[in-house]
Order: sequence, then structure tokens, then C-alpha cells
Amino acid sequence: MVEGVSSTTETVPVRDAHRIDEAALERYLVEHVHGFRGPIELRQFQGGQSNPTYYMRTGSGEYVLRRKPPGKLLPSAHAVDREYRVITALQASGVPVPRTYVLCEDPAVVGTSFYLMDCVHGRVFAYPELPGVSPADRRALYDQFAEILARLHRLDWKAVGLEDFGRPGNYFARQIHRWASQYRASETEKIDAMERLMVWLPENIPADDTVTLVHGDYRPGNMIVHPTEPRVLAVLDWELSTLGHALGDLSYTCVPYHMGPGEMLGGVDGLDLESMGIPTEAEYLDAYCEKAGRGPIDHWDFYIAFALFRLGAIAQGIMGRVRDGTANDPRAIERGKRARPLGEAGWAVVEQSGKGR
Repeated sequence: MVEGVSSTTETVPVRDAHRIDEAALERYLVEHVHGFRGPIELRQFQGGQSNPTYYMRTGSGEYVLRRKPPGKLLPSAHAVDREYRVITALQASGVPVPRTYVLCEDPAVVGTSFYLMDCVHGRVFAYPELPGVSPADRRALYDQFAEILARLHRLDWKAVGLEDFGRPGNYFARQIHRWASQYRASETEKIDAMERLMVWLPENIPADDTVTLVHGDYRPGNMIVHPTEPRVLAVLDWELSTLGHALGDLSYTCVPYHMGPGEMLGGVDGLDLESMGIPTEAEYLDAYCEKAGRGPIDHWDFYIAFALFRLGAIAQGIMGRVRDGTANDPRAIERGKRARPLGEAGWAVVEQSGKGR
């Protein structure tokens, strides 16, 4: 397997903490999914740590089951019902998503809510460098990334039944407040760049308050690419999707342009993009704007600084769990230490724009 690339066939035996009653599950699915047949063979995907995700081979085909984890959870966390709803709403939208079958909110079946969808086989790229891919295929895939995101943002979210899927308006003000609050609650050291961003961002929110459906975590690691062709077959992990602002999604996708290889979620800053077939940030933005049917983006410095600040706050949250002794990830300290460089990258964007104080 090429480094940085995983396959949708890579599974492990179901972890003890995530075992479910297969007999009860089979009875439910036979009753609620047309044509479903057992027996069931379950394995667990290595990803999907927020919501345990299972590969299921059955007499009627292959499926993926995604469920809330067991135990006490925050009320708004692990919202598999929202994820099922948005994937189902997108079935005929032109945004590639797996076919969905059923949402079960009865905890008596497997212990927590779950939903069932098609199993889509292909490649998953952990890093934006798309290792092991030819330059021509990289160009084609990056063009698809922009096209699919533009389709999502052009979608009439009211027409597909998602008019109550979030709180329209004031997206960035609410997001900045949310992540600043989390940063403060998890603070373990003073990071000057994050302090500056928490002052600068609220004072520089652009007037544009257009509402779109957003994915919330749009990146190659949440896409399944055809096994051999440069074609996206499905966009996954819609847990953070909501009604928000298109440029929040777009700026998050562009974070790798401001980070070096090997950093959090990977980065392409400093690489020979032309020889690799990867567009520059400006070229990617131009492609997105053309496909989205919009003009050039004003105040890009704000949007990218916000995206880096958000990731910095997330990293600080991980460090806070390390401090409190509640971090489960063996790489938590390494991930938490990224709060400072992410904040500094965000403030560097502001300074380069000439708008810093």
C-alpha cells in the first residue's frame, strides 16, 4: 500500500467495546430493508473513531453500518441521524454520496442509533499530496474536488428538505465565538498568535452572509476515489455538515496550501506543485469560482486565517484533554502541540495581507 493511501477493504475484527448483537441486527434489517438477507459478517473500519463504522458482508451484498459509540455522550455529538439525513437528501444532487437504506434510532437493536448505507470500494488519500498518483490524475482529481464542492454550495438546500438543518446567518461570528470559547477552556499556554486572531477575526468578518449547505470537513481523507481512475465515487463523514457559509468550507480545503508536508492533515506548501499536477491556491480558487458561478473572492485573508484559527483551537482542545488525562489518542500530545504553529500560520496570513495591527 502506498504511504498515505488506504483502501475501503482495510478492516479489523470488531473491537470489544464496539461489539453488537448480530442476530438482533439481522432481524431488524430483514424487516426494514427490502431484499436484505443474512447471514451477517461484521468487521470494523480502522477509521471512523468518532462514530464506529463497520463493513458488513451479507447474503444480499456489502454494506456499511455507522453508529453512535456506546457510553455517555454530549447531546449534540455523534449525530448519525443528521449524517443520514443529509446523505439521503443528496442522493440525486450530483454530489457523490453512498446510497442509504435505513436509520434506526431504537437503542434496543444494537445499543445505539445507527444507519445503513452502500459499501463503496476505492482509494482514500490521507494527504493532499495524493501519493502514488500521476500528475495528470492529480490535476483531474483536484478539478473534481473543486467541482463537487461547488455543486454542494450551489444546491437548493430548501428544495431538498434541509431548511431546518442549521441556523442561517452570522455563521462566522458564531463559529469564532464557539472555537474561541473552546480554546479558552482548553488553554495550557499563552499563544500570542491565537490571542491576536481572537481579537482580529471578530472585527474583520466580511459583510457577505450567504447561506449554503456546508460539509464541515471537506478533504481528500473523507472521499473515496475510484480504484484506478481519477474519479471521486463518494464523499463521506458528514457529521459536521450544517447550514453555513461556502467560504468556510472552501478555506478549510485550502489549509494545506499554508502548511508543509507531514503537518496536521498534511500540506503542500513548498512543494513543486506544477510538476506534481497540483494547482496553486489561486488556480484552485479560480476553478471553484468558475464552477460555483461566482466572482472573485474578496477578503480571502479573513477566510484562510479563520480556517487556521479553527484548526488551532481544535488542536488546543486535544492538548486540554492531555492536561486533563482524558486523551485516548496515543499521538494526542503531538497533535495538541500543533495549536501554536497553526495559530502562527493564521496570523502570518493577516500580516501578509497588511491588515494586522
